[in-house]
Amino acid sequence: MMKINRYCCALLPVFTILTVVSIKAQHASAAYQKSIDDWHTARIAALKADNGWLNLAGLFWLQQGKNTFGSDSSNAVVFPKGSINGVAGYFERAGNTVRLVAANNAGITINGVPVTDTIIFSDTMQQVPVIACGSLRWNIIQRENKTGVRLRDLNSPAPAMFNGVDCFEVDSNWRFGAILQQPALPSVISISNVIGQTTRQNSPGKVVFVFKGKQYYLDALDDGEDLLVVFGDATSGVTTYPSGRFIDVKKPGADGMVVLDFNKAYNPPCAFTDYATCPLPPPQNILPFAVAA
Repeated sequence: MMKINRYCCALLPVFTILTVVSIKAQHASAAYQKSIDDWHTARIAALKADNGWLNLAGLFWLQQGKNTFGSDSSNAVVFPKGSINGVAGYFERAGNTVRLVAANNAGITINGVPVTDTIIFSDTMQQVPVIACGSLRWNIIQRENKTGVRLRDLNSPAPAMFNGVDCFEVDSNWRFGAILQQPALPSVISISNVIGQTTRQNSPGKVVFVFKGKQYYLDALDDGEDLLVVFGDATSGVTTYPSGRFIDVKKPGADGMVVLDFNKAYNPPCAFTDYATCPLPPPQNILPFAVAA
């Protein structure tokens, strides 16, 4: 059983319900078990990777104007002691644009090229650069009106100390054939996050599945090549992470069919670090039963 790591639509027609049920996997096979094991192994590797969530070392929200940074405690942005010069330079925020000015001999680079004075974030920037200094890597993130520095340390001991994630046993009864019910007009839903912001985000539709003869609906978000479902259930805060879980769902073809596999439900980044800004399940995505998968 998984432990806590840390802390209204009309019904579908009957024939559609029968179609959904009929493609549900009934029994766990060796091949299916291996596919989940492989997925889990890849997920753990991603958490431990240089660009994973385990080596994050800080998240610093910038004020408008100059924000000095370095390892000295007198700075507005204080990096880990001994990881960088005491005073390494400053970030200058003007609206949503961030400029980096490095101190002499600070050893700060972008793509191996020394940085002296450059724009590292703006609304029009196609690709946000990753800045390097020794074992440190950082980039700028934006969350509505907040603009911040996300810092990671490639020498962090956290990935090596990570013992993995406790999981429920694989049960293919938690793998459902489902339908993406797409709205006639563009749809938006309210999504709150762990830093207290609520935004209106586009939703491509509702993932509709049948559990014990009853239909349930989960609002999905667009996540590139996949749909992202953020959900909670009766296990949240009991045997699973309190703030809900995520599932990635492949986008449907012309028939609207998708696979909703709760065996691939996973904890959000906030389960592993204080320096993430995870979305929370919207109220309509809180399932009234326990998803033991």
